[in-house]
Amino acid sequence: MDPAASRPAVVIDNGSGYTKMGFAGNVEPCFIVPTVVALNESFLNQSRSSSKANWVAQHNAGVMADLDFFIGDEALSKSRSSSTYSLSYPIQHGQVENWDSMERFWQQCIFNYLRCDPEDHYFLLTESPLTAPESREYTGEIMFETFNVPGLYIAVNSVLALAAGYTTSKCEMTGVVVDVGDGATHVVPVADGYVIGSSIKSVPVAGKDVTLFVQQLMRERGENIPPEDSFEVARKVKEMYCYTCSDIVKEFNKHDKEPAKYIRQWRGIKPKTGAPYSCDIGYERFLGPEVFFNPEIYSNDFSTPLPVVIDKCIQSAPIDTRRALYKVKYHAIDLLGDP
Repeated sequence: MDPAASRPAVVIDNGSGYTKMGFAGNVEPCFIVPTVVALNESFLNQSRSSSKANWVAQHNAGVMADLDFFIGDEALSKSRSSSTYSLSYPIQHGQVENWDSMERFWQQCIFNYLRCDPEDHYFLLTESPLTAPESREYTGEIMFETFNVPGLYIAVNSVLALAAGYTTSKCEMTGVVVDVGDGATHVVPVADGYVIGSSIKSVPVAGKDVTLFVQQLMRERGENIPPEDSFEVARKVKEMYCYTCSDIVKEFNKHDKEPAKYIRQWRGIKPKTGAPYSCDIGYERFLGPEVFFNPEIYSNDFSTPLPVVIDKCIQSAPIDTRRALYKVKYHAIDLLGDP
C-alpha cells in the first residue's frame, strides 16, 4: 500500500502577495505568509546546482540553518534589520518569474513550516488561469526531481474557489469566478468543472493597485505617515477598513454630513524614532475598491468597469453555456490577494 495514500495531502496555494499552505481536510490553512524570499548576498553567489542537489540531505543532517535565506514575514524583517539581505518576489502578476527563489520558497514551506517529509505526502499546488504549459512542466520537474514527491496535482485556483463555494456534491460546477489577487485579476468562466480558456478575461487592476491608490489618496491629503511606512499602512487600511458602495455620490454625502461616524483613526509608531503618530482614514475607505468599478479614477490606461468585463467574458463563451453562466449568482472572489 502506498504510504502517502494514508496521509493527508499537502496543499500550497502560491499567490503574488501571499501563500496559503496546509493539509487537505483542514478547515483553514496552517500558515499564511507573504510570497517573498530574503537571500544573503553571499548565498546568492553559490551555484544553484550544489544547493539544489543537497537540500534534502542537508535537512536530514540537521544543517538547514546553513542555508542563509528566509521567507515570509521573517524575510521582510531580515531585510529591514540587515542590508546584507536582498528581497526577491518570485511570483509577479500571478506568474513565476524567479524559479530559483521559488524552489527555495517551497523548500522552506515544506521543511520549516509544514515540517513534513515530501516523500510521504501527495501535493496539490495552484496556478493562475493563464499560466503557460511550460511553467506547469517546470513545477512538476522541481517537485518530482528535487523534493521526490510521490504524486502531484496542479489545479487552476479559480476552479478550486468555485468548488469551495458549493455545499452539495450533486451540483454542476458552473459559474464565473472573479479572481482578484494581489498582482493579477482574472474573470474565469467555468462550465461543468472545466475552464473555458478562450473566454478568460484579464483585468490590469489588482489588490496591489488598490493599496497604491489608498496610499496615493492619503499622501495627497497630507496625512502624517512616515514615508517608509506608508505602503504598509495603506495595505492595512485596505484590509481592515475598505468597503464597496452602491452609489459613490451618496457615499461622499454621507461622509460629509457625518464625518465622525465614518472617519476612522489609524495609530502607529514611526519605525526610525519610535514616536507615535495618528492619521484619519476617510474617503479612501470606499474609493480604494472603487477602482474596479470606475477604473478611470486610478489610471487612464484601463477604463472598463468590472461588471462590463464579466458580461464580455460570458458573451465570448460558447452559446450553449451562456444561460448557465448568467444564471449562477455565486461568484467566488479572492480577497485582493490578502489572507
